[in-house]
Amino acid sequence: MKSIRVDVFDRAAHGAGFVLDPAQRAAAERMAAMDLTTGRGIYLWGPVGRGKTWLMDVFRDGMSGVRTLRVHFHEFFRRLHELVHTQGIERALDSLLERCKILFFDEFHVHDVGDGALLTRLLGALRKRKVTLVVTSNYPPDGLMPNPLFHETFVPTIEVLKARMEVVEVSGAVDYRGSGTGSLRFGAGRYLTDAATLQWPAAGDRVTLRPTTQPITALSAAGDLVWFEFADLCERPTSTLDYLSLAAAYPRWVLSGVPQMVDASPDGVQRFCNVVDILHDQDTELTLVGADWRVPGADPVAGGLDLARTRSRLALLR
Repeated sequence: MKSIRVDVFDRAAHGAGFVLDPAQRAAAERMAAMDLTTGRGIYLWGPVGRGKTWLMDVFRDGMSGVRTLRVHFHEFFRRLHELVHTQGIERALDSLLERCKILFFDEFHVHDVGDGALLTRLLGALRKRKVTLVVTSNYPPDGLMPNPLFHETFVPTIEVLKARMEVVEVSGAVDYRGSGTGSLRFGAGRYLTDAATLQWPAAGDRVTLRPTTQPITALSAAGDLVWFEFADLCERPTSTLDYLSLAAAYPRWVLSGVPQMVDASPDGVQRFCNVVDILHDQDTELTLVGADWRVPGADPVAGGLDLARTRSRLALLR
């Protein structure tokens, strides 16, 4: 498996109407210098909107004669959790990896202890199968599993990542995502300070949904639209599996009652970040009603780098 030449990145940038900035060029040069025959992977990390996913996709497109697979963190781990329980990890990976030799993992991050334990097993299984891993992340390896209650137990897995992967920082000065405009359904969403322009659901429209195991109250759920209050969706023990299932059923969302960030619990902040992540990645139209989290202020510790990514995505809303 040979890497690709730096000029492949230059041509792709020219075709997209821009020129590589210094940070992107430095990353492209390091990626082009990689010898993938060693099995050593690439860990691209840096702030939101710096072109990490673009670099990864150009790199993947340039791989000829080798089977590759591109996945997103939330969706891949949802399927992996489901299949491991019924099939075990080896058969689960047979189903998910499609005999790929390079696995491209976008938006890599670890907050959940269960995901962390499964990731540790996944890395061992990938090494056994001689699958090379290429990931993008907002977190450096040492910043994964940021919760101090669980971070130390995850350090051995972090050390494995650092030993098996070339860590490449992409931290240019410009947030290209924030300076652009949205597209398709997610970008068609809105951020409203009140719901005066919306038809508020009637009391009788209230419904209890059970996308996985937890009941979740919705103000309404009809046709392609589901409407939640922030307190019901983010301040209760809901999960990314719930959001993925709901996004598959409802391509249009309204989330009202969004509080000032300092009034949300740490778990509520993290769940809100996860909701925005998933709806952006599933290209779901999102209308938010309430306090505007796009403007940096007295941010809580909760959310961290995920909050920066969330702001970048919320900037796509009208």
